[in-house]
Amino acid sequence: MTPHEHTHECGHNHDHCAHEANRYEQAFAKFNLSLNDETVQAEVDKLIADNVEKYRTPEAIRDLMGTLEITTLTVEDSDESVLAMVEKINKFYDEHPDVPPVATVCTYPNFANLVRNSLEVEGTITAVVSGAFPSSQSFLEVKTVETALAVKDGAEEIDMVLSVGKFFSGDYETVCDEIAEIKNAAGESPLKVILETGVLKTAENIARASVLSVFSGCDFLKTSTGKVPVSATPFAAYVICSIIKEYYKQTGIKIGFKAAGGVNTLEDALGYYTIVMELLGKEWIEERLFRIGTSRLANVMASAVLGEEVKML
Repeated sequence: MTPHEHTHECGHNHDHCAHEANRYEQAFAKFNLSLNDETVQAEVDKLIADNVEKYRTPEAIRDLMGTLEITTLTVEDSDESVLAMVEKINKFYDEHPDVPPVATVCTYPNFANLVRNSLEVEGTITAVVSGAFPSSQSFLEVKTVETALAVKDGAEEIDMVLSVGKFFSGDYETVCDEIAEIKNAAGESPLKVILETGVLKTAENIARASVLSVFSGCDFLKTSTGKVPVSATPFAAYVICSIIKEYYKQTGIKIGFKAAGGVNTLEDALGYYTIVMELLGKEWIEERLFRIGTSRLANVMASAVLGEEVKML
């Protein structure tokens, strides 16, 4: 459904709805959204094939170590299991202080206080998923209260899920208002918007959702929850980073990028690193505007940095 179609059912007077629809069309008009999926796939395949070898370096591995977000988001998480994970991370860095600190430890919001008070690694911060993760299906009031409580408990970054159902219905006003309200509830804590790109599927949908998110005030765009069959892909990363690049050119505002879900190998991580370096540049790495959400790669990456097999988790 287009924004114009949405104007007939948004519940406001026609002039207001027409204005809202026009606002989103104006935002979309600033970007090239006529994307062909096969063309995009060919472009990203070529970009990685042509450039990945130059990033197969010790420096890139160290950079990648610093992008990791160590995550536990399972139904059986408990105070004991989360604390045990944090203590393993603390112990690893006590023994290997020269390894770059991972970016965050990310949990459900009810563990924010526990993580914030037990995490001892300088440079690693406490992140949480919020806003009725992973479906985003709840009342806005619930989402904002959950976010505010998490920040009060020590969350330093917030990951929320775009309302994908509202997006597909063409209800861009609700999509954008939710992001803005949750951003407000997050205060000074950076907000990542999870697009759930495996559900959005097409390059055009991913690009449109990215545009709505950045114009609503998000600080990062993130691919996936890891809770649906298709998670992060180079295809989605390429589209998102292209929007981030164009938005930066237009506004001077840097939006971060996070690949999450299905990043299983060092080769996967190097692919995302290549996309970020080629489209956005080294400053996105240096300013910690690039993240990879994966716990399974922590041991692999740490071993690659140190040149010997070690275990963090």
